[in-house]
Amino acid sequence: MQPKILVVDDTYANLVAMRHLLARCGAELHEARNGNEALALCLDHEFALILLDVNMPDMDGFEVAALLGETEEMRDTPIIFVTAAYADDLNKLKGYRSGAVDYIAKPINDVILQSKVRVFLELYNARMELRAALAELSERNRQLQVEVAERQRAEALVRHQATHDVLTGLPNRALFHERLNSAMRGARASDGRFALALLDIDGFKAVNDTHGHPAGDALLKAIAARLAGEVRQNDTVARLGGDEFALILEDIGDDATLLERCDQVGRLLAQPYPLQGCDGDFVANVSASIGIALRAGDAQRDEQLIQVADRALYQAKAAGKNRCVLGYAES
Repeated sequence: MQPKILVVDDTYANLVAMRHLLARCGAELHEARNGNEALALCLDHEFALILLDVNMPDMDGFEVAALLGETEEMRDTPIIFVTAAYADDLNKLKGYRSGAVDYIAKPINDVILQSKVRVFLELYNARMELRAALAELSERNRQLQVEVAERQRAEALVRHQATHDVLTGLPNRALFHERLNSAMRGARASDGRFALALLDIDGFKAVNDTHGHPAGDALLKAIAARLAGEVRQNDTVARLGGDEFALILEDIGDDATLLERCDQVGRLLAQPYPLQGCDGDFVANVSASIGIALRAGDAQRDEQLIQVADRALYQAKAAGKNRCVLGYAES
Protein backbone atom coordinates (compact mmCIF):
# COMPACT_ATOMS: atom_id res chain seq x y z
CA MET A 1 0.00 0.00 0.00
CA GLN A 2 1.33 3.42 -0.99
CA PRO A 3 2.16 5.94 1.74
CA LYS A 4 0.00 9.06 1.81
CA ILE A 5 0.96 12.73 1.85
CA LEU A 6 -1.42 15.53 2.83
CA VAL A 7 -0.87 18.96 1.25
CA VAL A 8 -2.70 21.82 3.01
CA ASP A 9 -2.86 25.23 1.30
CA ASP A 10 -5.66 27.74 0.88
CA THR A 11 -4.40 28.77 -2.59
CA TYR A 12 -5.48 26.45 -5.37
CA ALA A 13 -2.50 27.35 -7.57
CA ASN A 14 -0.13 26.26 -4.79
CA LEU A 15 -1.94 22.91 -4.54
CA VAL A 16 -1.58 22.41 -8.29
CA ALA A 17 2.12 23.27 -8.10
CA MET A 18 2.70 20.81 -5.23
CA ARG A 19 0.74 18.17 -7.11
CA HIS A 20 3.12 18.62 -10.04
CA LEU A 21 6.27 18.61 -7.91
CA LEU A 22 5.26 15.46 -6.02
CA ALA A 23 3.76 13.55 -8.94
CA ARG A 24 6.58 11.00 -8.95
CA CYS A 25 7.38 10.79 -5.25
CA GLY A 26 5.74 7.40 -4.88
CA ALA A 27 3.04 8.55 -2.48
CA GLU A 28 -0.72 9.00 -2.73
CA LEU A 29 -1.49 12.74 -2.53
CA HIS A 30 -4.42 14.26 -0.65
CA GLU A 31 -5.28 17.96 -0.61
CA ALA A 32 -7.03 20.29 1.82
CA ARG A 33 -7.92 23.95 1.30
CA ASN A 34 -8.10 24.87 5.00
CA GLY A 35 -7.43 23.61 8.52
CA ASN A 36 -10.84 22.03 9.03
CA GLU A 37 -10.55 19.98 5.85
CA ALA A 38 -7.07 18.89 6.93
CA LEU A 39 -8.28 17.74 10.34
CA ALA A 40 -11.19 15.84 8.77
CA LEU A 41 -8.85 14.04 6.36
CA CYS A 42 -6.51 13.13 9.21
CA LEU A 43 -9.39 11.33 10.91
CA ASP A 44 -9.87 9.10 7.86
CA HIS A 45 -6.28 8.54 6.72
CA GLU A 46 -2.86 7.78 8.12
CA PHE A 47 -0.38 10.18 6.51
CA ALA A 48 3.34 9.62 6.13
CA LEU A 49 3.84 13.41 5.92
CA ILE A 50 1.83 16.63 6.08
CA LEU A 51 2.96 19.67 4.05
CA LEU A 52 1.18 22.49 5.84
CA ASP A 53 0.85 26.13 4.76
CA VAL A 54 1.27 28.45 7.72
CA ASN A 55 -0.62 31.53 6.57
CA MET A 56 -4.25 30.44 6.15
CA PRO A 57 -7.48 32.25 7.12
CA ASP A 58 -9.67 31.14 10.06
CA MET A 59 -7.17 28.54 11.29
CA ASP A 60 -3.49 29.00 10.56
CA GLY A 61 -0.90 26.27 10.28
CA PHE A 62 0.27 26.67 13.87
CA GLU A 63 -3.24 25.94 15.17
CA VAL A 64 -3.69 22.95 12.88
CA ALA A 65 -0.36 21.47 13.97
CA ALA A 66 -1.18 22.04 17.64
CA LEU A 67 -4.56 20.30 17.29
CA LEU A 68 -3.00 17.34 15.51
CA GLY A 69 -0.42 17.08 18.28
CA GLU A 70 -3.17 16.71 20.86
CA THR A 71 -4.44 13.53 19.19
CA GLU A 72 -2.53 10.39 20.13
CA GLU A 73 -3.05 8.75 16.72
CA MET A 74 -1.67 11.78 14.83
CA ARG A 75 0.91 13.35 17.12
CA ASP A 76 3.72 11.30 15.53
CA THR A 77 2.84 12.35 11.97
CA PRO A 78 5.67 14.60 10.71
CA ILE A 79 4.62 18.11 9.65
CA ILE A 80 6.65 20.35 7.37
CA PHE A 81 5.58 24.00 7.34
CA VAL A 82 5.54 25.58 3.87
CA THR A 83 5.61 29.34 4.11
CA ALA A 84 6.75 32.56 2.48
CA ALA A 85 6.40 34.43 5.75
CA TYR A 86 7.11 33.53 9.37
CA ALA A 87 10.58 32.34 8.40
CA ASP A 88 12.36 34.18 11.19
CA ASP A 89 13.79 32.31 14.15
CA LEU A 90 11.01 33.29 16.53
CA ASN A 91 8.26 31.93 14.28
CA LYS A 92 10.31 28.85 13.44
CA LEU A 93 10.55 28.17 17.18
CA LYS A 94 6.78 28.66 17.47
CA GLY A 95 6.31 26.17 14.62
CA TYR A 96 8.53 23.57 16.20
CA ARG A 97 6.66 23.95 19.48
CA SER A 98 3.40 23.46 17.57
CA GLY A 99 4.68 20.15 16.24
CA ALA A 100 6.52 20.90 13.02
CA VAL A 101 9.64 18.93 12.20
CA ASP A 102 10.94 21.17 9.38
CA TYR A 103 10.35 24.27 7.25
CA ILE A 104 10.32 24.82 3.49
CA ALA A 105 10.37 28.38 2.28
CA LYS A 106 8.38 29.72 -0.65
CA PRO A 107 9.12 29.96 -3.51
CA ILE A 108 9.71 26.24 -3.23
CA ASN A 109 12.95 24.73 -4.43
CA ASP A 110 11.81 21.49 -6.08
CA VAL A 111 15.09 19.67 -5.33
CA ILE A 112 14.91 20.53 -1.62
CA LEU A 113 11.22 19.60 -1.44
CA GLN A 114 11.65 16.27 -3.19
CA SER A 115 14.74 15.44 -1.12
CA LYS A 116 12.97 16.12 2.18
CA VAL A 117 9.85 14.28 1.10
CA ARG A 118 11.94 11.28 0.08
CA VAL A 119 13.62 11.18 3.50
CA PHE A 120 10.31 11.26 5.35
CA LEU A 121 8.79 8.63 3.09
CA GLU A 122 11.77 6.37 3.76
CA LEU A 123 11.33 6.95 7.50
CA TYR A 124 7.64 6.16 7.20
CA ASN A 125 8.29 2.96 5.26
CA ALA A 126 10.88 1.90 7.81
CA ARG A 127 8.36 2.60 10.59
CA MET A 128 5.70 0.57 8.80
CA GLU A 129 8.12 -2.32 8.35
CA LEU A 130 8.95 -2.15 12.05
CA ARG A 131 5.25 -2.03 12.94
CA ALA A 132 4.58 -5.08 10.74
CA ALA A 133 7.53 -6.90 12.28
CA LEU A 134 6.29 -6.10 15.80
CA ALA A 135 2.78 -7.20 14.88
CA GLU A 136 4.15 -10.45 13.47
CA LEU A 137 6.27 -10.92 16.59
CA SER A 138 3.26 -10.24 18.81
CA GLU A 139 1.17 -12.74 16.87
CA ARG A 140 3.92 -15.33 17.05
CA ASN A 141 4.24 -14.70 20.76
CA ARG A 142 0.49 -15.21 21.14
CA GLN A 143 0.72 -18.45 19.16
CA LEU A 144 3.61 -19.63 21.33
CA GLN A 145 1.62 -18.86 24.45
CA VAL A 146 -1.28 -20.89 23.05
CA GLU A 147 1.09 -23.73 22.17
CA VAL A 148 2.70 -23.65 25.62
CA ALA A 149 -0.72 -23.64 27.30
CA GLU A 150 -1.86 -26.55 25.12
CA ARG A 151 1.31 -28.47 25.92
CA GLN A 152 0.91 -27.77 29.63
CA ARG A 153 -2.70 -28.98 29.48
CA ALA A 154 -1.60 -32.10 27.61
CA GLU A 155 1.17 -32.78 30.12
CA ALA A 156 -1.21 -32.20 33.02
CA LEU A 157 -3.69 -34.60 31.42
CA VAL A 158 -1.00 -37.25 30.96
CA ARG A 159 0.13 -36.80 34.58
CA HIS A 160 -3.47 -37.01 35.77
CA GLN A 161 -4.15 -40.12 33.70
CA ALA A 162 -0.98 -41.74 35.06
CA THR A 163 -2.08 -41.22 38.66
CA HIS A 164 -5.88 -41.41 38.50
CA ASP A 165 -8.45 -44.06 37.75
CA VAL A 166 -9.97 -43.59 34.30
CA LEU A 167 -13.51 -44.57 35.29
CA THR A 168 -13.98 -42.73 38.59
CA GLY A 169 -11.31 -40.02 38.45
CA LEU A 170 -10.08 -41.05 41.91
CA PRO A 171 -6.38 -41.53 42.69
CA ASN A 172 -5.23 -44.92 41.38
CA ARG A 173 -3.04 -47.50 43.08
CA ALA A 174 0.21 -45.66 42.23
CA LEU A 175 -0.95 -42.36 43.72
CA PHE A 176 -2.49 -44.22 46.66
CA HIS A 177 0.92 -45.66 47.60
CA GLU A 178 2.49 -42.20 47.24
CA ARG A 179 -0.15 -40.64 49.51
CA LEU A 180 0.14 -43.48 52.01
CA ASN A 181 3.91 -43.12 52.29
CA SER A 182 3.47 -39.36 52.66
CA ALA A 183 1.00 -39.91 55.50
CA MET A 184 3.43 -42.28 57.19
CA ARG A 185 6.29 -39.77 56.94
CA GLY A 186 4.04 -37.04 58.32
CA ALA A 187 2.98 -39.25 61.23
CA ARG A 188 6.58 -40.07 62.09
CA ALA A 189 7.58 -36.40 61.96
CA SER A 190 4.71 -35.20 64.14
CA ASP A 191 4.17 -38.35 66.22
CA GLY A 192 0.62 -38.28 64.91
CA ARG A 193 -1.92 -40.94 64.04
CA PHE A 194 -3.66 -41.84 60.81
CA ALA A 195 -5.66 -44.81 59.56
CA LEU A 196 -5.85 -46.83 56.37
CA ALA A 197 -9.25 -48.28 55.45
CA LEU A 198 -9.73 -50.83 52.66
CA LEU A 199 -13.25 -51.24 51.28
CA ASP A 200 -14.86 -54.00 49.23
CA ILE A 201 -18.37 -53.46 47.83
CA ASP A 202 -20.68 -56.26 48.93
CA GLY A 203 -23.09 -57.25 46.15
CA PHE A 204 -21.30 -55.48 43.33
CA LYS A 205 -20.75 -58.66 41.27
CA ALA A 206 -24.46 -59.43 41.30
CA VAL A 207 -25.29 -55.96 39.95
CA ASN A 208 -22.64 -56.29 37.26
CA ASP A 209 -23.76 -59.79 36.21
CA THR A 210 -27.48 -59.04 36.29
CA HIS A 211 -27.65 -55.55 34.78
CA GLY A 212 -24.52 -55.40 32.63
CA HIS A 213 -21.10 -53.80 32.80
CA PRO A 214 -22.32 -50.25 31.97
CA ALA A 215 -24.58 -50.42 35.02
CA GLY A 216 -21.68 -51.74 37.08
CA ASP A 217 -19.50 -48.86 35.91
CA ALA A 218 -22.24 -46.37 36.78
CA LEU A 219 -22.49 -47.91 40.25
CA LEU A 220 -18.73 -47.62 40.78
CA LYS A 221 -18.83 -43.95 39.75
CA ALA A 222 -21.72 -43.29 42.13
CA ILE A 223 -19.84 -45.00 44.98
CA ALA A 224 -16.71 -42.98 44.19
CA ALA A 225 -18.72 -39.75 44.26
CA ARG A 226 -20.21 -40.59 47.65
CA LEU A 227 -16.80 -41.43 49.09
CA ALA A 228 -15.21 -38.28 47.70
CA GLY A 229 -17.99 -36.17 49.17
CA GLU A 230 -17.70 -37.80 52.58
CA VAL A 231 -14.01 -37.44 53.40
CA ARG A 232 -12.21 -34.27 54.46
CA GLN A 233 -9.88 -32.24 52.25
CA ASN A 234 -6.67 -33.70 53.68
CA ASP A 235 -7.93 -37.31 53.41
CA THR A 236 -7.50 -39.51 50.33
CA VAL A 237 -10.00 -41.70 48.50
CA ALA A 238 -8.50 -44.11 45.96
CA ARG A 239 -9.77 -46.87 43.70
CA LEU A 240 -7.38 -49.82 43.77
CA GLY A 241 -9.19 -51.80 41.09
CA GLY A 242 -12.50 -53.58 40.51
CA ASP A 243 -14.76 -52.82 43.47
CA GLU A 244 -11.83 -52.19 45.83
CA PHE A 245 -11.43 -48.72 47.33
CA ALA A 246 -9.11 -47.26 49.96
CA LEU A 247 -9.30 -44.37 52.39
CA ILE A 248 -6.33 -42.64 54.04
CA LEU A 249 -7.74 -40.81 57.02
CA GLU A 250 -5.60 -38.14 58.67
CA ASP A 251 -5.99 -36.70 62.20
CA ILE A 252 -8.21 -39.54 63.29
CA GLY A 253 -8.60 -38.92 66.99
CA ASP A 254 -9.40 -41.89 69.24
CA ASP A 255 -10.47 -45.37 68.15
CA ALA A 256 -14.16 -44.82 68.89
CA THR A 257 -14.24 -41.69 66.74
CA LEU A 258 -12.44 -43.50 63.92
CA LEU A 259 -14.89 -46.41 64.00
CA GLU A 260 -17.84 -44.02 63.97
CA ARG A 261 -16.40 -42.26 60.91
CA CYS A 262 -16.00 -45.56 59.07
CA ASP A 263 -19.46 -46.74 60.14
CA GLN A 264 -20.84 -43.49 58.69
CA VAL A 265 -19.07 -44.29 55.40
CA GLY A 266 -20.64 -47.74 55.45
CA ARG A 267 -24.12 -46.33 56.09
CA LEU A 268 -23.65 -43.84 53.25
CA LEU A 269 -22.60 -46.52 50.78
CA ALA A 270 -25.51 -48.77 51.82
CA GLN A 271 -28.10 -46.24 50.66
CA PRO A 272 -29.91 -47.19 47.40
CA TYR A 273 -28.49 -46.31 43.97
CA PRO A 274 -31.03 -45.50 41.23
CA LEU A 275 -29.38 -46.74 38.01
CA GLN A 276 -30.13 -47.72 34.45
CA GLY A 277 -29.36 -51.25 33.28
CA CYS A 278 -29.65 -53.18 30.06
CA ASP A 279 -33.31 -53.92 30.89
CA GLY A 280 -34.24 -50.44 32.06
CA ASP A 281 -34.14 -48.50 35.30
CA PHE A 282 -33.45 -50.30 38.57
CA VAL A 283 -32.29 -49.60 42.10
CA ALA A 284 -29.05 -51.19 43.29
CA ASN A 285 -28.61 -52.07 46.95
CA VAL A 286 -25.06 -52.81 47.99
CA SER A 287 -22.97 -52.36 51.12
CA ALA A 288 -19.33 -52.11 52.10
CA SER A 289 -17.02 -54.30 54.14
CA ILE A 290 -14.28 -52.15 55.67
CA GLY A 291 -10.97 -53.21 57.15
CA ILE A 292 -9.07 -50.54 59.08
CA ALA A 293 -5.37 -50.46 59.94
CA LEU A 294 -4.39 -48.10 62.71
CA ARG A 295 -0.81 -47.10 63.29
CA ALA A 296 0.94 -44.39 65.22
CA GLY A 297 3.91 -42.35 64.03
CA ASP A 298 6.46 -45.19 64.22
CA ALA A 299 5.04 -47.03 61.17
CA GLN A 300 7.86 -48.04 58.83
CA ARG A 301 6.45 -49.80 55.74
CA ASP A 302 3.27 -49.20 53.78
CA GLU A 303 2.90 -52.88 52.85
CA GLN A 304 2.74 -53.85 56.53
CA LEU A 305 -0.10 -51.41 57.04
CA ILE A 306 -1.91 -52.66 53.93
CA GLN A 307 -1.63 -56.25 55.16
CA VAL A 308 -3.16 -55.31 58.51
CA ALA A 309 -6.06 -53.54 56.76
CA ASP A 310 -6.49 -56.49 54.39
CA ARG A 311 -6.71 -58.97 57.30
CA ALA A 312 -9.26 -56.73 59.01
CA LEU A 313 -11.25 -56.57 55.75
CA TYR A 314 -11.23 -60.37 55.51
CA GLN A 315 -12.55 -60.55 59.08
CA ALA A 316 -15.34 -58.09 58.23
CA LYS A 317 -16.41 -60.24 55.28
CA ALA A 318 -16.19 -63.45 57.30
CA ALA A 319 -18.34 -61.89 60.04
CA GLY A 320 -21.21 -61.22 57.63
CA LYS A 321 -20.10 -58.20 55.55
CA ASN A 322 -21.48 -54.64 55.77
CA ARG A 323 -19.37 -53.83 58.79
CA CYS A 324 -16.06 -52.32 59.94
CA VAL A 325 -13.22 -54.18 61.66
CA LEU A 326 -10.29 -52.35 63.24
CA GLY A 327 -6.78 -53.83 63.21
CA TYR A 328 -3.51 -52.61 64.68
CA ALA A 329 -0.09 -52.73 63.08
CA GLU A 330 2.61 -54.19 65.24
CA SER A 331 5.68 -52.11 66.11
